[in-house]
Amino acid sequence: MLDLKSLEIFIWTMRLGGFRRAAERLNTTQPAVSARIAQLQDELGVVLFERVGRRVAPTPQAMVLLTYAEKMMALRSELLTAVADRSAIRGVIRLGVAETVVHTWLSQLIERLNALYPAVSLEIEVETSPSLRDALARHELDVAVMLASYTDVRFRAIPVGNYPLGWVASPALALPAEPVSLADLAAWPIITFSRTTQPYGVIREMFSSVGLPVRMFGNSSLASVVRMAVDAVGVSVIPTVIVQRELAEGRLRLIRSQAALPGMTFCAAHSATAENHMASVVADLAAEVAANYEATTGNEAPRAAD
Repeated sequence: MLDLKSLEIFIWTMRLGGFRRAAERLNTTQPAVSARIAQLQDELGVVLFERVGRRVAPTPQAMVLLTYAEKMMALRSELLTAVADRSAIRGVIRLGVAETVVHTWLSQLIERLNALYPAVSLEIEVETSPSLRDALARHELDVAVMLASYTDVRFRAIPVGNYPLGWVASPALALPAEPVSLADLAAWPIITFSRTTQPYGVIREMFSSVGLPVRMFGNSSLASVVRMAVDAVGVSVIPTVIVQRELAEGRLRLIRSQAALPGMTFCAAHSATAENHMASVVADLAAEVAANYEATTGNEAPRAAD
């Protein structure tokens, strides 16, 4: 009789392309993975992997088995979710989030998940959306909350809100009267997301499209972006929702500009073929928590000058 643990090991060996990587992913040893694969081959009477040089390659029979193995694991996960007591469901969810989420509703999501599934653990990584997409594609994450523009057909994606960007600066910065033009803004460093992100590219294009040179200070830490803005290093482009306290205290001000900024639309994504039904549960829960956050805080976009 086929063993579900052996099928899980087989799935990860196929996804990650080798016994060693599967062993690392599942916190076991390479000999243990090899033994499980050998057991599967004996039970099925077929060869699943062939050695090609220094690596193993799946056989056609392995490709067929993968389809059925993923269906079996998905059904098992759905069964546990539907029937088992939530407190009895165990496991680890590897959750990747963009930093905007850290500064908004991540803690609420963690609290909600812990209340509903107290035996499920979270491993959280904070990264840029391109890095989150790549990690999700490599099956290094179960769920990624990232910019929706980075999703594709490999993922099931659920919208989790739109966060307006704003031109933000210290009151100490000697800016001209509003509405401020792009040329006026270009006199200062523009402090924003790291250069690998979509917002960075969009902002640079706003200036270059009208022939304006601009100094861009890309930063992978939003906390650092806020700090540099407060210290009057330059003009920041940042989601306004994460600087509400600084705006209320007068340490930062929202600049009315002739150039409107786009919003940042986020989604909670997980593999479209993953057997981990808890990934779908977490993504749905993220959408619910994000909607509640937006309803309670309000999230209106700053207006550009007419």
